[in-house]
This record gives sequence, C-alpha cells and structure tokens, in this order.
Amino acid sequence: MPRNNGGLLPTDLRIIARDVGSLVLMEAGLMVLTSLVALAFREYHAALAIFLAAGVTAGVGGAANRAFADAPDPKMKHGMVIAAGGWLMVAAFGGLPFFLTAWLTPPAAMEAFVPAAADTSAWEPIRVAGTTTLSSLAYFRDPLHAFFESMSGWTGSGLTMAIHEPSLPRALQWWRSFIQWVGGVGVIVLTVSILSRPGSGSYALYQSEAREEKIHPSVVSTVRTVWKLVVGYTVLAFALLFGAIHYSDSEYARSLELWEVAWQALNHAMTGLTTGGFSVTDNSIATYNSPLVETVLLPIMILGAIAFPVHYVVLKDRKVGELVADLQTRWLFVLLALGVAVLSAQNVLSVPSTSGAFATQSFLPFSVPSLDAAQLDAIRDSTFQWVSALSCTGFQSAPIGRWLAGAKVMVVGAMVLGGAAGSTVGGIKIIRGYTIARGIVWQFSRVFLPKNAVVTARIGDRLLDRESMEREFSEAAIVSLLWLLVLAATSVVLVNLAGPEFGYADALFEVASAQGNVGLSSGITGPTMSPLAEAMFTLNMWVGRLEIIPVLVFARAAISGLNP
Repeated sequence: MPRNNGGLLPTDLRIIARDVGSLVLMEAGLMVLTSLVALAFREYHAALAIFLAAGVTAGVGGAANRAFADAPDPKMKHGMVIAAGGWLMVAAFGGLPFFLTAWLTPPAAMEAFVPAAADTSAWEPIRVAGTTTLSSLAYFRDPLHAFFESMSGWTGSGLTMAIHEPSLPRALQWWRSFIQWVGGVGVIVLTVSILSRPGSGSYALYQSEAREEKIHPSVVSTVRTVWKLVVGYTVLAFALLFGAIHYSDSEYARSLELWEVAWQALNHAMTGLTTGGFSVTDNSIATYNSPLVETVLLPIMILGAIAFPVHYVVLKDRKVGELVADLQTRWLFVLLALGVAVLSAQNVLSVPSTSGAFATQSFLPFSVPSLDAAQLDAIRDSTFQWVSALSCTGFQSAPIGRWLAGAKVMVVGAMVLGGAAGSTVGGIKIIRGYTIARGIVWQFSRVFLPKNAVVTARIGDRLLDRESMEREFSEAAIVSLLWLLVLAATSVVLVNLAGPEFGYADALFEVASAQGNVGLSSGITGPTMSPLAEAMFTLNMWVGRLEIIPVLVFARAAISGLNP
C-alpha cells in the first residue's frame, strides 16, 4: 500500500480518513442546528448534550479532514470503503445526541416531556437513577439503543427504541426526523454537493451509494438538483399534511393545538417524503385514525419511491408521460395496484380468523354491499400498508402483528423489492427485480435459437447485446442473491431470539423491514429485545442501505487492504 509524502499512514487510508472525516464534520453542523431547536423549546439539558455531541463530532471529523487534506481524490475502491465506513461512523456519532441527552437530563426533567393529556396507564415505567420515569428518553442511556436509533434514522429504516415518541424532547424528535431527511437522500450525496469536488472522485462516492443515474453530466449539479426537488416536495408535503391533520375529524387530531399540528406535519413530511418512517406520535399514523391523513400520505410516500431523474423530467419539461414511459415508474404503479388488490383480498378473507386486527366501525359514512365494517377497514389498512411497504416508508396504520402469516409474508415481498433505484427507498429495487425476471426469460428463450443467432434483449429503452445482458443479469442476480442470503440467515437467528410468542413469519417480517430500510414492525423490535438481535438489526440496516457490495469491500479492505 503506497505512502504519500512520507506520511505515517498509507495513501489509501489517508484518502478514506479524509473523506470520512468530511462526512462526520458535516454531521456536526447538523447537530449544531438541532441544538438551536432545543434552545427554541427551552430544553436546556438537551441543548447542552447535543452541543457537546457536536463538539466531539466536529473535533474528530475536523482533525481527520485537516490532517489528510492533501490526500488524492478517491477512486472507486476508495468510494466503496468511504461509503460503508462513512455510514457506520455517521451512525455512531449520530447516537451521541440520544446518549448524552439521556444522561444529562435528570429524571424529574424527563417527566416533563411526557404529554400531560396522554393516557399513560399502559406505559411501562423505566428505572433510572434510583427512581422511575415514563419518558422513553431513559432508554437511550443504553449506548446500543442510542446507536440503533441513529443507524435506523440515517439509513431511513424507521425501527425505533423509543416506544413512546411523544415522551422524547422536541430536539430529539427533530433529530430523528432530520437525520432521516438527510440520510434518505444520502449523506455522501449531501457532502459531495457542498464540497463541490468535480471529477471522478465525487462520482466514485456517488456511485458507491448505488446511484448511477445522473440528471446532469456533473455529479455536483445532479445532487444539488436532487436537493432542490427534496426541499420543494417537503414544503408541499408539509402544507398538505398540515391541512389533513387540522381538518381531520378524529378525536386526537381535534385535541391538537395549531402549533402542534404544524410540528407533526413538518416531521411527518420530512420522514414520509424520504421514505424514512419515523413518527412523533405514539402509534405512528394509526394515532390519527384518520382516512384523510392516510390518503394524503399515499402520494407523498409514492413520490419518494420514484427516481429523481423522472421527477426532474416531469417537472422541468412537463412530460407527465414520463411516469408511464419510465420502466421503473411504470412497474411501480403496476405493483402498487396489484399488491393492494391481492393484500386486500387476503385480509378481507382473514377477518373471521383475526382478533383486533381491523376496526369494527366503518370509516365510511355509507354502507357498501357485501362488505362489513371490518372488511372495509381491512381494505383501507391493506392499501396504506402496501404502499408504505413497497415505498419502504414504514408508516404504520394497523396492528400488523395481528395479521395472519400469509398477509405478513406478502408485505415482506414488498419490503424486499422496494421502489425505484435512484430514489430514497431501500430493498433490492424494481430495476434489479425486472432485470432478473427478464434475464431468466432471455436465458430460457436462447435454448430454442440456433447457435449463430444474434441474441439481443431489451430493458426499458435500451437494447442490449448478449455480453451486456449477461453482465447486467449477473450483477443484478449476485446482489439480490447476497441480499436474500443475509435476510435468510439473520431471520433464522432472530426466530431463536425473539421469544415463543413470535413465529418465523414475524421474524422474517422484522428482518426484512430492517434490511429493506422500511420500519414496519410485527412487535419484535423494542428496548426489551435481545441485545444480540438489536446489534444484528443494526447490521441489517447498514447492509441494506449500502446494498451489500460496499460492506463486503469494506470488510475485505479491513482484513486484506485495498491492493489487488
């Protein structure tokens, strides 16, 4: 491994340390902004804790960035390691605001975060400093819980250790939403857009996050355009959600003050659009019990599952037809429609076999022939949960843990596949699924052709020769196979750790949610789960966000270095 200018570290490590330091330094800036949110809400313990976290993070990131500022631009092999190591370090430092706030906030102050109007009769008291508290903030005194929450946020997964989110300080509610908003687009993409390092170095980082579609020839211009789209859509989503929550006729929504409506709308707009799924309510979207809120969230989640280049063409050139012309978007709509229909049928038929899974009172002001209240609610829940799963958002409107295994496995399929590559979703991605299916048909059809036949295949608007098709098919198959192998192995581990009340369908569901960066839960995830399972989930989320290959390159580099 070559050394640079007689430095103490090899050149490869200097490149990696410099760029990971840039990511960590960027995170420190986000923490400073969050400390201002804490001050605005007069949460002085949280403000101090987050400011200290920012100082530690800035010290480490700034030191690495300055010490190796003269390192060369990264190549692709460096980009992979920087992506994997960067996400890992960002998640590790991102846990400091949770951890330090939990330790610097006295138990008496924690109690002030529990909403006065909340029904806490079913809440489990948490022992802390010789007393108890009902605030979920106390859970983050465990460093593993803090790291888990941060990893879930940065990767856009949405699984949480905060059982009762309203009992967290507003600053941490904001931090959870903020890191999902930034992480959904990609913390490395954000850094590239600000550092403005043109050339192969920035493209190596961009590609390492599995983002190969560029809106502009310049990667920097591309990611800046992506951020403009995200900010614009977030403002629109906020306005729609504010109206939906404010005008909802549910008892909970009517009890909210106007500023609280705005707070919840902003947080859900940020985590909904970037398909993260963190919530600031006690039971995710089910808290509202509002068909209006759920209906408004459907297009917001779908927007996050469509590739950014498609958004750009539709908005800039006003080519609405691109939504149908684009291969991934077209199949996204097809899968949404088919999935809603099949899952609804499954749940409607399962109503007599389930208990407490669906409402007994119709949400419609009129009756529907042949469908009772529970069956109508099954269709409503199936629609929302399928869109939430396929878009990898993770908002939950129903007690999925009470669904039959068949319905859970169907949702697993949606979480494993995910939405379009080039969007904020997790999962294998539609383009890979399509390429594998198309490749299987292509391989089969070749059997019936003469040896001297010119074999081509079409994927979207691209006509591929035999070599190109084989390469794309093998790449998609390898990534998907590795993804599924990790899913299968960790689900087997989890079913032995989760407890007798959970079956394999529950374990598979939970692992698929973590690795697909979704956030739906069958009830396994929580602060009382096995520490081994919790640590395994952080691995699942990390692997899922980076689509395995960068993680494998990172592991190989850690063991054998970056030389061939």
